[in-house]
Amino acid sequence: MRYVVIEGLPASGKSETLALLARFYPERVKILPELVKEVAMQEEINLFTERERLTKAILTALPRRREQIEEALSQGKLCLEESHLGVHLAYARALQDRSFISVYPRIQDSLPTPDLYLRLEIPIELSLKRQEARGTLKFDVGDSALERMLTHLQGWHIAQGNNVTTLNADRRPSAFLSEVEKILGLDYVPALTSLKETFDILLLLGRPASGKSEFIDFMEKCPLERRVQRYHIAPFSVVDDFLILWEKFEEDDLWERLGRGRLYSRPANGNYSVIDSGIWPFLIGKINHRIEELSTKVDALSHQTLFIEFSRGGEHGYAESLKYLSLKLLSRTAILYVSVSFAESRRRNLARYDVEQRAGILTHSVPPEEMERTFRQDDWFDLAPNPQGTLEINGTRVPYVTMKNEPESTDQAILDTRYRDALDRLYTLWKESSLK
Repeated sequence: MRYVVIEGLPASGKSETLALLARFYPERVKILPELVKEVAMQEEINLFTERERLTKAILTALPRRREQIEEALSQGKLCLEESHLGVHLAYARALQDRSFISVYPRIQDSLPTPDLYLRLEIPIELSLKRQEARGTLKFDVGDSALERMLTHLQGWHIAQGNNVTTLNADRRPSAFLSEVEKILGLDYVPALTSLKETFDILLLLGRPASGKSEFIDFMEKCPLERRVQRYHIAPFSVVDDFLILWEKFEEDDLWERLGRGRLYSRPANGNYSVIDSGIWPFLIGKINHRIEELSTKVDALSHQTLFIEFSRGGEHGYAESLKYLSLKLLSRTAILYVSVSFAESRRRNLARYDVEQRAGILTHSVPPEEMERTFRQDDWFDLAPNPQGTLEINGTRVPYVTMKNEPESTDQAILDTRYRDALDRLYTLWKESSLK
């Protein structure tokens, strides 16, 4: 996302939220105040009695607001704007303001279309209490006008087909702000922590239960400053194709209950086996799609590391799967192959199975027949016979390191040494390849 508008009832916390984001992410976000309120204050216009004058002032201010948005986007910043013309149109209809209603069709495309409308939702009763508490009578709006405005605004969003996310703003501030950051793709980094020496994309490969998810869990629990310095891992997000595959298994269950045939899987020992091998390249296509979505967030890979986790084997091994990855992804990728023998993979796969949490990252299990058919044969060492080096994938040289992950250990000191050694070597290769 590059341009997001924050909307909500009066006193829902829009200005306060944006002020906090501006303070903690000064280099990443550009905050634009509510245009209507800014114009009204500058021109000393009464919002309720001078509607025609307000409309003229808004028309005059629109070109400058467009310049501000485009300037923020050109700087690579996430542009966050408080409120928007659709809200003002809804108020105009609620207040029967013909002056703005008549000109709106001519100016509705004056500003760029936001990637997202983020609505801070609170009850009308709470909005009235907060308005009274803040003591700004000239901006206060009554309950009947708010009810009419919300009806008109909802109709406007539906007619426009807008991307609207609603967020409960009547709760503990820390939980609310954390969710705002998550939606906007913002991860706070202490001022003294540099993310320059971190991976962009780390491809985690290896047999089922080889330790890929445990590796991610280790990094998640590691303090950011230590993780950056020792492992070259920035704040991160994860794309795991098992979750995509599991969703297809559940869809098969639904189709079966409806009397239709299963498409991708069949039940096996309380789990599922794949029956359509076309699912493997399909999953890579879904990964590519997820990466495209993530990359639309402002400077996504400049401030975080992206983990992509999957296992392959049998006839549809890594040689086939890697060639489906997008060139945009490959150009910024390093590969960490987590290596265990088939016997060890099978042992851990059985040991970690939890029927109560079988879709969990650390608890899912592959059925024995699927293990034998798909994962006994592993073509990784045919592609990468050396402990480290580069692979040519679709004309792109991608660095890799094979990390031996046996014997299994939960000792933090052992894992620290194992992970740090592999990631130091991989980061050196990755930086060298990026300079060529």
